Amino acid sequence: MTAKIHKYLDDNPWARWGALVLLASAMLFGYVFVDILSPLKSTLQQQCGWDSTTYGNFFGSETFLNVFIFFLIFAGIILDKMGVRFTAVLSGAVMLAGGALNYYALTESFANSSLKEMVDGWLNIPQEWWNITPFFDGMPASAKLSCIGFMIFGCGIEMAGITVSRGIVKWFQGKEMALAMGIEMAIARLGVMIVFLCSPAISRLGGVISVSRPVGFGCLLLCIGLICFIVYGFMDYSLEKQKGDTEEKDDPFKVSDLKYIFTSQVFWVVSLLCVLYYSAIFPFQNYAGNMLQCTLGISEEEAGTIFFVFPLGAAAITPFLGAFLDNKGKGATMLIFGSILMIICHGIFALVLPVVQSKVLAYFAIVLLGISFSLVPASLWPSVPKLVDAKIIGSAYAVIFWIQNIGLYGFRKGIGALLDIVNPGVKNPSDYDYTIPMLVFVGCGVAALFFSIWLKVLDKKKHYHLEEPNLKKD
Repeated sequence: MTAKIHKYLDDNPWARWGALVLLASAMLFGYVFVDILSPLKSTLQQQCGWDSTTYGNFFGSETFLNVFIFFLIFAGIILDKMGVRFTAVLSGAVMLAGGALNYYALTESFANSSLKEMVDGWLNIPQEWWNITPFFDGMPASAKLSCIGFMIFGCGIEMAGITVSRGIVKWFQGKEMALAMGIEMAIARLGVMIVFLCSPAISRLGGVISVSRPVGFGCLLLCIGLICFIVYGFMDYSLEKQKGDTEEKDDPFKVSDLKYIFTSQVFWVVSLLCVLYYSAIFPFQNYAGNMLQCTLGISEEEAGTIFFVFPLGAAAITPFLGAFLDNKGKGATMLIFGSILMIICHGIFALVLPVVQSKVLAYFAIVLLGISFSLVPASLWPSVPKLVDAKIIGSAYAVIFWIQNIGLYGFRKGIGALLDIVNPGVKNPSDYDYTIPMLVFVGCGVAALFFSIWLKVLDKKKHYHLEEPNLKKD
């Protein structure tokens, strides 16, 4: 009996799973920073003067440059041209730079500086329907500078997202790809759990409330994430040296290849499904703590304790769903069930929880959302390589993320403005009525269900193999 010979580095389980740990860890730290202020909406309003519109515009700013200067499209082209390791390190550096500026904007140093007075005079754009920017006249200086930093960070985190997806395809194609993507997503979900448990506690360390302190903690994690990307780069170089290529294929990527993405019907169905689904998840995540606080009459810490079961449940279930997809398939069917669960969850928050005001019911709804958040991403992202040519996978992920970012920008900004509209004169951050915003999320779920069913019909007609296993048998 002879030992199995591994021809390439990615044939060794320890190597490909080690590469996954590095990529997933960097994304974990990035997602911690994305939501580091999510549990602190009330504190931001009381300490920094951020109303719901300002709060929504801040979170919307993360995707502003990706959407309106098409940075994500350029990031996809950079990824296909320059490769995974270059783009990974670049994205880590951009995240750290934006995060550091976001941190400074919330410190006492900025509040007491002459720069604050200068920023007060910047970007005072009338708050009219045509103002698509996150900035408006009367916006606090801390929020303006935070938005600029979060914009820069947003370019990095979204670039990192498509790069990590492309890196997993590179190391796991023909192997345990859906399981690998499921584990990566599960680790990333733990970032939300860390945020909702730790951010309120960190902000209150020593008995002095500081919203900048959790952001500083997030910046420290971004430094560690950049180191993870650098170490991954050495592994990636070793793999390419073995295979004798540098991600420049015999038929290299050309910008004109993007037409194959934009003219694909199934690609647009997947993209619209993605934007609808994630628009009902990530913006909700930004407001969930305050929504629970207002609906149940509880503190920020108690709301964070309830919501933390969402990422915990998603993290626990996602790898098993990925393994199921690798071995059994049924990706399109999972998308349908995930959309149905999302409708039920948001329906409970919109119509039932305000009446019964039960913490047990809140936990139940959050668990349902966690299961939904496992079903959809675990089946959606591994399906993309089945729909496009290998040389444009990076650009395909970039276009999907770009379309997703359009939805996230609109919903994050819109939900904040909607809260102020349906709650006129409300000054106490614990007194908002979230019924209408939650019904908007229900509508997203209904539309996502429609596109999920459409995708399954297309798969049956055109044979995209979305219902087939990902794992190739020898």
